[in-house]
Amino acid sequence: MKHAVLFCLILLIIFQTDCEQTTRKQRRKEHQRRLRKSSSFHHTANRQPEIQPTTAASEARLPAVNPVYSVEENLEFLLSSPGAESSYSVLPGKKGHCFVKGMIMYNKAVWSPEPCSTCLCSNGRVLCDETVCHPKACPYTIKPEGECCPICSDAEQRESINILHKQVPPPQMEMDQVVIKAALQSEEDEEEIKEHMDHKKETSGPTELHSDEERAEGKPRPEVEGQSAHEPLYHGQGEGEDDEEETEREGEREEEEEEDVRGDVFRMPSRLMPGAPRGRPRLPGSCVLSYRTISCIHASFTQIPPITAPEVTSLELAGNSIISIPDEAFNGLPNLERIDLSRNNITSSGIGPKAFKFLKKLMRLNMDGNNLVRIPSELPSTLEELKINDNNLQAIDEESLSDLNQLVTLELEGNNLSEINVNPLAFKSLKSLSYLRLGKNKFRIIPQGLPASIEELYLENNQIEEITEICFNHTRKINMIVLRYNKIEESRIAPLAWINQENLESIDLSYNKLYHVPSYLPKSLLHLVLIGNQIERIPGYVFGHMEPGLEYLYLSFNRLADDGVDLVSFYGAYHSLRELFLDHNDLKSIPPGIQDMKALHFLRLNNNKIRNILPEQICNVEEDEDSALEHLHLENNYIRTREISSYAFSCIRLYSSIVLKPQNIK
Repeated sequence: MKHAVLFCLILLIIFQTDCEQTTRKQRRKEHQRRLRKSSSFHHTANRQPEIQPTTAASEARLPAVNPVYSVEENLEFLLSSPGAESSYSVLPGKKGHCFVKGMIMYNKAVWSPEPCSTCLCSNGRVLCDETVCHPKACPYTIKPEGECCPICSDAEQRESINILHKQVPPPQMEMDQVVIKAALQSEEDEEEIKEHMDHKKETSGPTELHSDEERAEGKPRPEVEGQSAHEPLYHGQGEGEDDEEETEREGEREEEEEEDVRGDVFRMPSRLMPGAPRGRPRLPGSCVLSYRTISCIHASFTQIPPITAPEVTSLELAGNSIISIPDEAFNGLPNLERIDLSRNNITSSGIGPKAFKFLKKLMRLNMDGNNLVRIPSELPSTLEELKINDNNLQAIDEESLSDLNQLVTLELEGNNLSEINVNPLAFKSLKSLSYLRLGKNKFRIIPQGLPASIEELYLENNQIEEITEICFNHTRKINMIVLRYNKIEESRIAPLAWINQENLESIDLSYNKLYHVPSYLPKSLLHLVLIGNQIERIPGYVFGHMEPGLEYLYLSFNRLADDGVDLVSFYGAYHSLRELFLDHNDLKSIPPGIQDMKALHFLRLNNNKIRNILPEQICNVEEDEDSALEHLHLENNYIRTREISSYAFSCIRLYSSIVLKPQNIK
């Protein structure tokens, strides 16, 4: 009986232990699943808009607004001191493209903004994820510079290799196969293997490997039947010098194995590149080789280092003190596809006439932040991207870009270019150009002779005063025009300047001298940005001719009052308008027609002088179920929140997306 009870207790303890382990495993799996979900959420979820309120509407000044743009709800206003420049950008570019740090990323483009993160442009949204490092079994790890994940240290690798040498060898035939696979490096090695195999056929009996310590100490090998202790293990090996040669050969083999294991070292196998030199190219101490990229950033170079590496396709020399580029600078790198020479001291006179001529595969050249006064000559016709921002370019003549018929992106911001020193035929040969940046120059009019292929044009921070009828006569593919921070008045925009454009969807006229919303806007327009002007009125029917209809209208930081907006102001956009920004104006009541905007998703009326919200000014009670409104901002007005009707926001599904606090009354 006692034994039965004891047996039952043991079974009960085992069962309880199993249950606890199962529960613990389930909790651990659930915890890991939650972590993965929360991690992915932080990378992909849209951020809700945040507002930094002021204490009174009278204190609202023209701020510098710097949002990360997402078409619907990914906007963020940051108030700063007056006079500060704004990098406000809400234009999404062509459908599906992403706007990232001044660059347009095409749909499905993948890039790595940081060594440990990867981003994807997916239909206008930027999705980023961080690299997940798998745990290492070794006790000592190091993290190489420029890499995301740690690797086993060199000492650990050598120790593991020594352990392998000390282990008992496999059967004779298997060991021969291992030796053959490890030694198939050259024809000489193959001949040595054949001699070794012939010798093995003549002799009999198993062989035994010895550790490096035993060979170093000079211990004799134990005699094996059919073999004397002084007979060498491999054919052609002696006792003294031969042992030293074998030790050196094994050391070289260990170094090659380490290079194969390490993830921060690129080594092109000789069998993949016939005629290529074996091993890695010799690099200066400040340079790093990763896959096919040589990176020498901030290495204090005064000249381009002589490097011979035919397999390398990318060279990074940003942030040095390089002054000149001689004709032979890239002779050892004939297959370069990308060169980054930004932030150096390169002058136009220091560039040899044939410095880039023989780079027949070069597609991307970055020379931002140098001292160039003209575009380098004889650039290869394979170029697809050329950046010469923040230099001292004084002119572009007819021959400067004559051979670049494959160029897609051209950036010439921050120079001394104007309509006087840019030849009207300068862009004539650029048959593939779609992305042109000419901001921060001295243009007073839109440059003439723009290529017919242009899709996106950036002319911000110039001195442009008018837009004539002939500016865009030949640019039928243009999709986006950015003209913020200029001196444009609505009366200086010609009626036929762009009204007949069929693909022009986005215009940014922020921070100009507009007093009214311009008339004769393109009929294809979807995005209109008019932030930071002196607009007092939205003329009636100004959007009435647009097809399919305006979707995004930004009128923040203007002078709109109640008498400047009426029912016909938004005529033509009631069915299409998705986002309407009227914040930081002088409105004292909700503008008429808001409740009739069927597609409106995001409405900003914060930082005005609104005192009351009457029923059906924002929501139409009879059509609440069909309302698309999800986000409403009314903070920093003069609203008594307790007096708001219970039906005022009945069409908004999430009350948490209604921002009413703070108000400018106690």
